[in-house]
Amino acid sequence: MRDVAAEQSERSAPARREALKEVLTQARGCVRCPELAATRRTVVFGAGNADADLMFIGEAPGASEDEQGIPFVGRAGKLLEKLLEEIGLQRTQVFIANTLKCRPPGNRDPLPVEIENCHEYLLRQVELIEPSVICTLGNFSTKLLRGDPTGITRLHGQPEVLVLGARAVRLYPIYHPAAALYTPRMLETLREDFSRLPELLAMGAPEQPPVQDFAEPPPALAEPSPQAAQESAEADQLGLF
Repeated sequence: MRDVAAEQSERSAPARREALKEVLTQARGCVRCPELAATRRTVVFGAGNADADLMFIGEAPGASEDEQGIPFVGRAGKLLEKLLEEIGLQRTQVFIANTLKCRPPGNRDPLPVEIENCHEYLLRQVELIEPSVICTLGNFSTKLLRGDPTGITRLHGQPEVLVLGARAVRLYPIYHPAAALYTPRMLETLREDFSRLPELLAMGAPEQPPVQDFAEPPPALAEPSPQAAQESAEADQLGLF
């Protein structure tokens, strides 16, 4: 017998997708971080299946991502796609995002205030996409989402149940694919960690906190600019389907 929460989630899927597009529009008009707003080319909101069971979260967009508006489009992205294919998944079946939606100038580390300003967007993505498993890619996103300084070397390949905003997920830290590009021996470690993903996905989502109302966006998010509102129709290009 299907549980009530699963039925509610399925019935609300169209509403969740529409709400996610609203958050995309808000993010595109965000100017909370003046330096990032002034130097970015695009807001790299995220891309993939808006009902994905598996979500990947990296650090921040790089130059190629900033230019194209899509996360993980470089060599690391190609490796990520290859690793997914090895476990029978396609990029279109998952959702990929970053903790920051704008590229820091010169690819510097995100500042604490920038992380704080952008965190609500990420939490809303998790809440609305409803993944059962979230893979944090590398040290930065792992430490941020866990709220703990323990590094990826100790944590990779070890799943844990964690509540992010309104959503309980199986958090699964793994090395960033870029690590294997610079240190080839890391590729086998990545493959080993990826090989556990089908098992984790088969477990389904952990027990959830009380169901939230997805209809209204949180007041903390930025108001969209007129230009961002006009761009909302482009959401399908990011795979928000």
